[in-house]
Amino acid sequence: MIPAVGASLGEAWRLASRRIDRLDARLLLEHVCGCRHADLIAHPERPLSAAQAAEFEALVARRAGGEPLAYLVGSVWFGDLAFRVTPAVLIPRPDTEVLVELAVERAQAFASPRIVDLGTGSGIVAISLARRCPDAQVTATDVSAAALDVARANAIRHGAAVRFVEGDWFVPLGDERFDLVVSNPPYVVEGDPHLQLNGLPFEPRGALTDGIAGGDGLACIRRIVASAPAHLRAGGWLLMEHGYDQAVEVRGLLVAAGFLAVDSWRDNAGIERVSGGRWPGA
Repeated sequence: MIPAVGASLGEAWRLASRRIDRLDARLLLEHVCGCRHADLIAHPERPLSAAQAAEFEALVARRAGGEPLAYLVGSVWFGDLAFRVTPAVLIPRPDTEVLVELAVERAQAFASPRIVDLGTGSGIVAISLARRCPDAQVTATDVSAAALDVARANAIRHGAAVRFVEGDWFVPLGDERFDLVVSNPPYVVEGDPHLQLNGLPFEPRGALTDGIAGGDGLACIRRIVASAPAHLRAGGWLLMEHGYDQAVEVRGLLVAAGFLAVDSWRDNAGIERVSGGRWPGA
């Protein structure tokens, strides 16, 4: 236990590090006390208030129970930006940065690209694209109103011009067409044992898996591929993140749907993480 009264920063950090990772303990302590790492090093004798000690103890207990650090501190870094996250949204992973990089490259081929991010979650992809492609018109959809609230707050925080629309994939977009469609849809196979590890039980299941028992995790990707031609301008691109072992199947879906220049791209770990193709036309 962390003493409720009279505990110093150094003592609280030391005691918490017996129960959780030392770095996690430090970040939680900085969050509760509004201090920096340098403050912990320079002034370890600084006392916590009773309220701070109680809050820190509660957060340490939750972290020891497996709750993700990002939910406890309320934010996570993606690229060079800090994004607000809540249990209503999936915690952003570095794996998704390759999706953003590829989208930025392809957006540069259009004078004023129309981009849509399907299943935006916390908004990391849409907001990153809006900031890096200032001439783009960026739309983001999500079936979850709670997720869209988080995404809107992040867009305001980072001054990103993004139109948010509530609905399932392309459904709320009517007959709109885009130069670039991007998505990081659910693709983990329902029942995968990894869903019980690394804090995943605390993340929204609907953002991880399509919920189809005995499926292959590609149900959402199939829906997106099937609907994308009706929402892409000639020469437009579809880019989707997927699982580590799904690239071959996703490329097959794209080829069968009539996409050209179909390919897969690797993330920083060397895993084929994103697949996509260009719709025929100019």
